[in-house]
Amino acid sequence: MDVSRVSISAGQNRAAEAKPFVLVIFGASGDLTRRKIIPAIYSLYCDQLWPADTMILGYARSGLDDESFRMQMKQAVAQYSRTPLDEQVWARFAANLYYQQGQYDNGADFSRLRQRVESMTAAAGISANYLFYLSTPPEQFAPVVEQLGLSGLARRGCCDGEPWSRVVIEKPFGRDLQSARALNQTLWRVLEETQIYRIDHYLGKETVQNLLVMRFANSIFEPIWNHKYVDHVQITVSETLGVQRRGSYYDQAGAIHDIVQNHVMHLLCLVAMEPPHA
Repeated sequence: MDVSRVSISAGQNRAAEAKPFVLVIFGASGDLTRRKIIPAIYSLYCDQLWPADTMILGYARSGLDDESFRMQMKQAVAQYSRTPLDEQVWARFAANLYYQQGQYDNGADFSRLRQRVESMTAAAGISANYLFYLSTPPEQFAPVVEQLGLSGLARRGCCDGEPWSRVVIEKPFGRDLQSARALNQTLWRVLEETQIYRIDHYLGKETVQNLLVMRFANSIFEPIWNHKYVDHVQITVSETLGVQRRGSYYDQAGAIHDIVQNHVMHLLCLVAMEPPHA
């Protein structure tokens, strides 16, 4: 298996060539945005791997404005980002950070969201390229996608040179097979499959990604990583973080859906699966 790493300089070249866009984060007042999404984007920005003029618009039901949202995200970056907070860098980054309050199933709110996004792109002189990141409770995925379609924010398909739309959905993707299929049908009514990204942020951890390297590209472990030599596998998820402000989420999803059926099962698959084909 050919395992290669992309250099930072190569990434910087791609970032310099990439056109800025608008990232709309639904559920922007939640835990995932605060602990993961914004700190990660800030690190990319510091490494010059993020298009500098890209605008980020947080959307949630909480009563915040631009300044209060920026203050919350600054505190989050200071606490959770792998890149230390730099006041001057943050000032440039925060200049493109905005917030809008709204419901996830209200057409009027989404009309105002479209007006806000269009005014932002027009004022900045950038193309109307939109990336929608659904960091909401799972029961809000379908209503958000439906409103994106009804409001015209999400455009089905795209051609070369025309503005594009993308939707990112965080796990869990449905509670069972039936609900997952129903969510797919909702997505396909609004978007093409190439515009949909179903992700699990846990798979982005460096240690998790290195499992593939250690298993398939390491000449010591590769020959003996099989049922003849491995007696059993234990996966320990040692959490130091409690429920905190996520009580309503856990009431709906539960710890099994939040951790075991995705994070833990993904780790098991990386440990036990056959080598992936190119």
